[in-house]
Amino acid sequence: MLSQLSQAVWADWIWFPKGHGWADLTDHDGKVFPKLPDLWASIPITVCFLLFRQIFERTVACPLASLLGVRDKKRVCAPPNPVLEAFFCNTSKHFCRQTCVERLSKEAGCSVRQVQRWFRQRRNQGRPSKLKKFQEASWRFAFYLFAFFAGLAVLVDKPWFYDLKLMWEDFPKMPLLPSQYWYYMIELGFYFSLLVSVASDVKRKDFKEQIIHHVATIVLISFSWLVNYIRAGTLIMLLHDASDYLMESAKMFNYAGWRKTCNFIFTVFAAVFIVTRLVILPFWIIHTTLVYPLTLYQPFFGFYFFNGLMCLLQVLQIFWAGLILRMVVKFLPGNDIVQDERSDKEETESDDEGEDLREKSKNGHMRNGHTPFNNNHKKRN
Repeated sequence: MLSQLSQAVWADWIWFPKGHGWADLTDHDGKVFPKLPDLWASIPITVCFLLFRQIFERTVACPLASLLGVRDKKRVCAPPNPVLEAFFCNTSKHFCRQTCVERLSKEAGCSVRQVQRWFRQRRNQGRPSKLKKFQEASWRFAFYLFAFFAGLAVLVDKPWFYDLKLMWEDFPKMPLLPSQYWYYMIELGFYFSLLVSVASDVKRKDFKEQIIHHVATIVLISFSWLVNYIRAGTLIMLLHDASDYLMESAKMFNYAGWRKTCNFIFTVFAAVFIVTRLVILPFWIIHTTLVYPLTLYQPFFGFYFFNGLMCLLQVLQIFWAGLILRMVVKFLPGNDIVQDERSDKEETESDDEGEDLREKSKNGHMRNGHTPFNNNHKKRN
């Protein structure tokens, strides 16, 4: 029964155009073709990445952080308070209603201001340090930079790098090259490592989108390997790596406080991201995988499956482009420094001062009798 189900799922007509099938991917005459067992090689590569990352962050990222002047602010731990701790863990980490604050104030036996300060300090305890963010960014920067130039080395002498229609030349009987094998396995192993470590990495506002991206990327890489869409797959991976290392380097300089350098690199990143992922990817790559094959073959399920994943990735690119443009606006004239829209900003003592001003403004006057200034008049840090 399982054998019959497997034969039905992997039928030639589902995954290949009419007249082609899995028999075309059988090794012959010294030519090697991709196979399902090849993907198991990504597992030990994933383990190596997870181990090497720990070594890299301790021996390379930490000294580099010190060299660039990355410093963590000393955090004040929230004093033990069972009432507030229970509310923090079981009910909500963030609250806005004044009645809730006042109730907690009475139950905990402290002032409203002390409750607000306790929650600020308690939230900061759970936030990742600047050094941890720098280590994560430097690790990704190192990989994406290596992967980009490795991808260029793999593709620069290939004819389909310059004429995208050649991606489909003699499909699916295109032999596998050793450089393509290692490029694929390394990329697949890296994305598996990101998926494994996502629970311990810095959580951002696009956490769910990141999970979807990693899963879609792994499925896309694996599927393109199985049905020999390798030429298209290598081009897609190269396009993604072209801008990722710029983003990570911008974050590194952001954490180090190098404002002008961060803003300059981020501007370059934004330009490269838009060109590669909102122009080249949809109008060149996806067009060649979605429109051009229909002039050669009748549509089949594998065609729709692959391009469906491509369109899902393209939607994510548009989502991230919106975040990127929001960050670009922040360092236009009159603004200061790029802040990662996906990050959870650490609260500071000035937040307490802001609470005081808001409380006093409700009464319509300050202690000296003057009307309080609008918050827009506060000098920016």
